[in-house]
Amino acid sequence: MDWLPLFISVKDRPCLVVGGGEVAARKVALLLRAGARVTVLAPGLVPELQALARSGAVTHIARVLGDAAADVAGHRLVLAATDDAAANRAVAAAARRHGIPVNVADRPDLCDFILPSIVDRSPVIVAVSSGGASPVLSRLLRARLETVIPAAYGRLADLAGRLRGEVKRRITDARARRRLWEAVMQGSIAELVFAGREDEAEAAVRDAIQRGAIADGGEVYLVGAGPGDPDLLTFRALRLMQQADVVLYDRLVDPRILDLVRREAERLYVGKRRAFHTVRQEEINRILVELARQGKRVLRLKGGD
Repeated sequence: MDWLPLFISVKDRPCLVVGGGEVAARKVALLLRAGARVTVLAPGLVPELQALARSGAVTHIARVLGDAAADVAGHRLVLAATDDAAANRAVAAAARRHGIPVNVADRPDLCDFILPSIVDRSPVIVAVSSGGASPVLSRLLRARLETVIPAAYGRLADLAGRLRGEVKRRITDARARRRLWEAVMQGSIAELVFAGREDEAEAAVRDAIQRGAIADGGEVYLVGAGPGDPDLLTFRALRLMQQADVVLYDRLVDPRILDLVRREAERLYVGKRRAFHTVRQEEINRILVELARQGKRVLRLKGGD
């Protein structure tokens, strides 16, 4: 591992970006998202940075790099993104003399840190890096992760953050706390958050805190498998298929879609004939309820929507 992954706080801290072009603009945008106080040192700015300077979102020092040691002093981070290789090297050297972490665009050899591709589900942050070897690959991997990490995970993390202190006070055994949080993050409470029912989710967690455990009740999910193409499944459908204990399916479900169900899940085919009649919907409903009462996560997977 050539780089140690770290998350660093720059909220309300001064950060310097040397350069006023498109690359500098991307770095400035990232720093602003993290709450930094950004100064841009450059004789000219691209329109995006001009707008930020006019609004007061960043401070603009309209000149070329002068005394590099004086220019970088007092900053939490320094980022160099100019077209002048000598200036970039001077910024890196000055920052190191001051003990300030520095990043130089397209020069990993001059960097103390590199900026990864980011999946932002605040407060959940996922960072992907190729160590500077292939930024395009990092962006492609980030795009893949974007599709499998719903935005609701940020709301789930907020809920956990609000209740973490209370859980720690009320449940003193570390293993019991871990089991409770695992149940929250993977079970019916998480589903309430994903469905936008956060008040109900919080009430359920508070009830679990009182009892010291999550209720063992089962769950039933009704999922449309779509027209048969696995690529057309929704992200939520895939997630539910991956956490089911039992799956009920019929002949309209494409085998390729059934292959995406969690490997350990029990599969029950409810589309066959029994004693010269098809399985009635009432019987399927009875099976769903019976399995859920056993504490299982039950998925009814049906062709169509």
